[in-house]
Amino acid sequence: YALREVINVLINEVSKITGLTKKAIEYYVERELLYPSILENGYRDFSKAQVEQLQKISILRKLGINTEEIKSLLSEKSKSYLQTLSVQKELNIQREQAKKSILDKLASGKEYSEISVELQMVENSKTITEKLLDAFPGYYGRFICLHFARFLNEPITTDSQQSAYKKIISFLDNTPPLKLPEDLQEYLIEGTKNIGTVQIKEIIENTEKSIENPDDFLSNNKEILKQYLIYKQSEEYKNSPAHKIISLIKDFNNVSGYNDVFIPALRELSSSYDDYYKQLKKANDKLLNEYPDIEN
Repeated sequence: YALREVINVLINEVSKITGLTKKAIEYYVERELLYPSILENGYRDFSKAQVEQLQKISILRKLGINTEEIKSLLSEKSKSYLQTLSVQKELNIQREQAKKSILDKLASGKEYSEISVELQMVENSKTITEKLLDAFPGYYGRFICLHFARFLNEPITTDSQQSAYKKIISFLDNTPPLKLPEDLQEYLIEGTKNIGTVQIKEIIENTEKSIENPDDFLSNNKEILKQYLIYKQSEEYKNSPAHKIISLIKDFNNVSGYNDVFIPALRELSSSYDDYYKQLKKANDKLLNEYPDIEN
């Protein structure tokens, strides 16, 4: 039903407009998702804005978002919290797919003892990736969480790994989120709104291919790298939102302990990330040796 051109409506009319039952509307009021006026006769009186709010709530509930998440979402001024929920959904899907794979193995005759390590891997990944997302909410957490999730599918089998895990959890629990100016937040959100786990995976895989043989990469991409260096030294780039964001993230990483605490602990926790880190550093050293001005 289209919203009627009235200032306020009662619950029966709201039910017709939104398609929600009166009980559902009363439940959302009780959960403090909206605050209708109370008339002298005890009836609830809903404004047009509150009716629109209920329509949003109805859509979000159909998407499987719980009332506490909706409350946070409706009070959030930017789109970043909605993107955070989207990432959480993606991670949940990945975990459920991993669990289904384990069930398939059990169904095909594999022993329970044989899948315990795989199940532990799923649980370890769930804990760390969700902590990542919680500790770095919004635009920053979206990249951090998706980027490192693929390296966290390993079981914790040693004391040193367990110690590294505790360091990561402590770091993430006590690190404040990165704060960007509102214009840079909007720029980053708009530019990355269509990037999900598939795209992040492709980016990482392409990076891995480029660092497998850094000499070949440098030889085959000399002209592109030269143009890149010229652009990075230009005033256009230095005044761009992308440059401002990268600079702020670098500063944040330097002072937050990200480089000195989080990364070393992650290397200790995940052997696959440690291998990736070493290869990336090797390729980066070659790149800086070939093009010493690239950091500028």
